[in-house]
Amino acid sequence: MILKLSLFALAASIAPGQPIGDAVKTRIGAFPGTVSVYAKNLDTGATFGIRETDPVRTASTIKLPILCAVFDAVERGQAKWTDPLTVTAAEKVSGTGIIGSEISDGVQLPLRDVAHLMIVLSDNTATNMILERFGADSVNAYLDRIGIKTTRSMRKILGSGSQPKNGEGWSAAGRLPENQKYGIGMSTPKDMVTILERLEKGEIVNTDASKEILAILKRCQDSGGIRRRIRGVPIANKTGALDALRSDVGIVYSKGGRIAMAITVDGIPESNFTPDNEGLLMIADISRILVDGLAK
Repeated sequence: MILKLSLFALAASIAPGQPIGDAVKTRIGAFPGTVSVYAKNLDTGATFGIRETDPVRTASTIKLPILCAVFDAVERGQAKWTDPLTVTAAEKVSGTGIIGSEISDGVQLPLRDVAHLMIVLSDNTATNMILERFGADSVNAYLDRIGIKTTRSMRKILGSGSQPKNGEGWSAAGRLPENQKYGIGMSTPKDMVTILERLEKGEIVNTDASKEILAILKRCQDSGGIRRRIRGVPIANKTGALDALRSDVGIVYSKGGRIAMAITVDGIPESNFTPDNEGLLMIADISRILVDGLAK
């Protein structure tokens, strides 16, 4: 199996002189779902995109804009990193993370720790605790202020078996009937790369905040997508997963430049939460092609 995957990764790399678009289209092949991509070499300005301005379901990649909004709230004096957030049964949900399954109700965790868990382990309960404290509408208000109009935080993460209701924990955008299909968030590949580029420029909140957010992203422990086939260089990223979707947004600090990318694979035929998920393999191969094709 290891040899097979290695040969597949080699085949997915861009051939000398081959246009990047041809390599990506070859990799997508007859995939029955939708692949949305945007990438930019932040040093040269070279870009590549497929459906880069079309809205996509974010899954857990919405946690990156949420984190940016939290940093902004702290900078504005609306919160402190030492503020305690209380673990409650109401906010606990299944899925990724440790708070929901391992931390007792009533335990208080500092905002900083909860924010780190939201990204590094993609902790769903941590995300709900933060949205309970700040509100999804405040995330969207922050995004409006920085000119990101398509990305929206829709609601908290629902527990297993919960049905969507336009109640507590929803943003105004999330209550709109046309947005129900997006789940917890909506964005575009281009929006996500714009956020990543502004982080690299020190423009998200301020220089120190941008550096700290990137440092948190570099500790992401999900290596199934962008990180899978790229070794030996720093990577800052945030992943997302649903039954039929995989997504990954991040920066690869390659020798040929800082390659910011956002990839969403939706419509995966088989629900599979193993490392061999078809969407994960697609993201891993496309990210390798993007780095090879956009490096200077």
